[in-house]
Amino acid sequence: MPSKPLHLSDKAALPFKTTNKSRRQQLHIKQKQARDALRRAERFSRKKEESKNPRLREERLRNNVPQTLESKRKWDEVEDEPENGGLGIAFNVERLKRRKLAEEQELLDAGSDAVEEDVEGIDGKEQSDHDSMLDEDEDAEDDGELEDDEDLEPPEDPTAGEALPTKSQLRSATARSKPRASSPPARSTTSTNLSLAPAALTAKFPTLFLPPDEQPPTPQILVTTSINSTLHREASILTNLLPNSKYVRRSSHRYGHKFSIREIASFAAKREYTTLVVLEEDMKRPSGLIIVHLPIGPTFHFTITNWYEGKSLPGHGNPTSHIPELILNNFTTPLGLLTAHLFRSMYPSQPEIQGRQVVTLHNQRDFIFLRRHRYVFREKKERERSVVGADGKEMKGAEGIRTGLQELGPRLTLKLRRVDKGIQRASGQEWEWKGKTDRVRTKFQL
Repeated sequence: MPSKPLHLSDKAALPFKTTNKSRRQQLHIKQKQARDALRRAERFSRKKEESKNPRLREERLRNNVPQTLESKRKWDEVEDEPENGGLGIAFNVERLKRRKLAEEQELLDAGSDAVEEDVEGIDGKEQSDHDSMLDEDEDAEDDGELEDDEDLEPPEDPTAGEALPTKSQLRSATARSKPRASSPPARSTTSTNLSLAPAALTAKFPTLFLPPDEQPPTPQILVTTSINSTLHREASILTNLLPNSKYVRRSSHRYGHKFSIREIASFAAKREYTTLVVLEEDMKRPSGLIIVHLPIGPTFHFTITNWYEGKSLPGHGNPTSHIPELILNNFTTPLGLLTAHLFRSMYPSQPEIQGRQVVTLHNQRDFIFLRRHRYVFREKKERERSVVGADGKEMKGAEGIRTGLQELGPRLTLKLRRVDKGIQRASGQEWEWKGKTDRVRTKFQL
């Protein structure tokens, strides 16, 4: 005997108000059981229909795309690169470059089509003239004017080599003059392309955006803390994270001179330091990071959250003194590229691969997650999946290879709050960019 379909009664669907607590609990359990039974029956009926018609399942999965904050991200509409660099505008630099290249390619294709139409018209005219000449020759042969075979040979034309080329010749010449560019190497969908910075931004910060042919200077970093700080161990951890860095304690004596950041930056620039890092403190925990790009700025202000030392991470490793590799992920806007170039200037361009250490700065919703790992290559196990490239296909040459990671620490999260002009006496007097100027929740600046 088939089971009766379950339906919620009107009384069960309505809120039941009673002073008896046990009755309220029983009613809530019955309502929950009825709703679960309805969902289960609906799920099984849908499964039975999809087994008969697989297209229903494909359509359901295609439409069942969850809405996330990242998918609803809003961009500013920009037709061309802003003249001021676009630090306060959230637009995808790489997408804008691709659109410009596509428009230029369309113009080139339109011009080539016009040339081909002209060539076709000229070829048709030559063909018609040639046909008319053949007709005249046939008439002359009928009249007996052509007596010998020698008369059929056309005279040599001195301008024969200067004839207009045909369509096939034009296409071959175009292919030789403009060879097709090779396909770019497959890269991660989140990796940052540092060569796409706007021209105005490059001109505004020439010390950060160096030309491709110019060798960047070796970074020398001076690390210090705020006045009366107790974060000496955390500052020494930063010197371990940043290569070629030195920690100098800031004076906190009651009769000593309280050096400002501008004075420390001047002191460091004269001694060929390239970056000044100031670790700020709140409740004896790291709360902020001020990074000054020497010798003329700009100054970046970050807040620090979720600071965890390496020893507090489960299964952590011990770092070595090797220069790590640097990975910059998901920096797409002009402000993001400026921030990515700042971090790139703090690490040498030639890492020591034998150390197998990598520092990752991953941007997600304007939060920069900093991690440091040690990697190792090992053989793939049977239950593990193969390595997949950016196109979603299995990567050739890495079928039986997997990568193991061991976190070294520290682990922290950064958020950019302000970018000051140059190096100021009082922070925040003149700024290039300042946070919380846009109240749209789905618009991100990095």
